[in-house]
Formats: sequence, structure tokens, C-alpha cells
Amino acid sequence: MAIKIYRPTSAGRRNMSVSTFDEVTRTKPERSLLAPLNKSAGRNNRGVVTTRHRGGGHKRRYRIIDFRRDKFGVAGKIESIEYDPNRSARIALVVYTDGDRRYILAAQGLQVGDTVMSGPTAEIRLGNTLPIRNIPLGTVVHNIEIYPGRGGQLVRSAGLGAQLLAKEGSMAQVRLPSGEVRYVDMNCLATIGAVSNPDHANQNLGKAGRKRWLGIRPGTRGVAMDPASHPHGGGEGRSPIGMKAPKTPWGKPALGKKTRRNKRTEKFIVRRGGKG
Repeated sequence: MAIKIYRPTSAGRRNMSVSTFDEVTRTKPERSLLAPLNKSAGRNNRGVVTTRHRGGGHKRRYRIIDFRRDKFGVAGKIESIEYDPNRSARIALVVYTDGDRRYILAAQGLQVGDTVMSGPTAEIRLGNTLPIRNIPLGTVVHNIEIYPGRGGQLVRSAGLGAQLLAKEGSMAQVRLPSGEVRYVDMNCLATIGAVSNPDHANQNLGKAGRKRWLGIRPGTRGVAMDPASHPHGGGEGRSPIGMKAPKTPWGKPALGKKTRRNKRTEKFIVRRGGKG
């Protein structure tokens, strides 16, 4: 999981870096676990842009990932570690003893030939999935469920890991990568270890075209616009934002404004982290 830095043979190559893909052992995906992936280009069902700067990008096919890890008590062997164009982490193809094949998120250090298992009786070992009540305090975990049986929803990106801090009654305290500490039901499943591909954050795209390959379109700075197009626009020459807080093009506060308004789950947050 190292980074390769290109020599500056052109302006686009200067400062560009990519993953060496040393850990990837198979280049073609399992056909039975592929699905079509249609792009929305940031538009809703009425064709209205709801997320700006989306569109284009390379054609992809979706890899069906087993986030639930609900095959309890059946051992599986890691057959390959693969690249997934739809996420920053690597994925692992697991072949279970009953012949079933599934993709899971690959944990850091997981290798071809390793054995993984899910369920309350599984060992505390890299890649195994257990209920949080069966995991010792201080363990680093990923792919954490919020609701039992729904499948992992937290800590799924490359290099991330959460730490189990405490257990109180039917709830456990988990420190997330953002620094937030929140309560999680102890019947929820979590996978041992951190997510693979920790060098993902160290890559430098190097050129604008590579951003377009990812399906991300350009965004123009507000200060470069006229005042009719953006609250930051106007002024003679280069101008500061010149207002109490940065704004969106529609005048709403941006850049650091807390947007969380879910009162129903407020009670589960012990300490806030990041910019949430």
C-alpha cells in the first residue's frame, strides 16, 4: 500500500502520485457480484440539479459488498484482494466453506489465504465480525452498524478505524475517526481492524483531467464572480469575502456551519467531533 510519485515529464505528471496497488492480487472482478451502475450527474428524478459539480467520469460497474456480514458461524477464506472503483478502500473476495462467494471491505493487513468469520462465536481476529458486546475495550473496529441487522454504516473509508471506549448497560461508547464519541447498541456488529489502503489520503491527483475521470466537474470560486451571481462576488480587483460568514450562492452560511438537525438521535452523541 505504497505511493508511486511520477517524474515531472509533463505539466500533468508533475506532483502526480498514484497507489502502487501492491496489495491487489486480482485485476478482474467476480462476475457474479457485479451490478450495473447508472449515473445521475447530480440530478434528481425530475432532472433538477440537487448536487452541483457532478457528471461524466469513467464508466463503472458496482461491486456488491456484504456490509451485513450475516453469515454466522461459517468460515470463509480470502481468495483475492481487489480494487473497487466505487470506494477508496480495497475489497476482499471471500469464499465460504459452503461455496458462497461474497465481497467484504478488506481490513489493513488482511491477506490472501486468511480465514474470516462472523457471529458471536468468532475470534477477536483481523477481519472477523462480532457483536460489539463481545469485543474487548480499546479494540480498533470498522464497518460499524447503527441499527442491529441493517449492515455497517460507519467507518468504511480507506485507512479509517474507530475505537471501542466503554460499555454501559446495553450501549457502548465508540470514538469515531472524526473525534466524535457516540453510543452504539451493543448488539450491533463491527469488524475487527482498520480499513485497508491507508495511503489513499496521500495521493495527489496532479491534473484537472484526473478529477474529471472521477466524475467531478469544475467549481468556480464565488469571489471570481459578479455580485449578481454570488454573495462573494464584485469589488475592484481581488477582494476578500467581506462579510460576517462565507455564504453559498443562495446566501446560506457555509464552510463550518453546523448542519446537523436530527433531534431523534441527539441523545446518542456524547462528544462532537469535526465540523458536524
